[in-house]
Amino acid sequence: QVQLVESGGGLVQPGGSLRLSCAASGIIFSTYPMGWYRQAPGKQRELVATITSIGTTNYADSVKGRFTISRDNAKNTMYLQMNSLKPEDTAVYYCHARRAITYPAYWGQGTQVTVSS
Repeated sequence: QVQLVESGGGLVQPGGSLRLSCAASGIIFSTYPMGWYRQAPGKQRELVATITSIGTTNYADSVKGRFTISRDNAKNTMYLQMNSLKPEDTAVYYCHARRAITYPAYWGQGTQVTVSS
């Protein structure tokens, strides 16, 4: 049974930082490309950042230079370091794993990030 469990969300002031974690089980984590997505109220879910099994990263333009995605294959965990947070970063953040396009996609339950003064 595959499980992706996010943690680290919360309330932070504009300009602040948060670090999200995604702990994976039930998959061979080191072989899976991983990603973070987010969904704000009334909006579609959007890609935030991805990281391949060998650590190549990709970011949405809206978070480039502020967010950093990383992974620790020894701990089966992916991270999202979020700096210089803005109110428009407020959303539920989801962890995503998919081995390849022909494989099923897995999602975590999400963690709420609220940026507000």
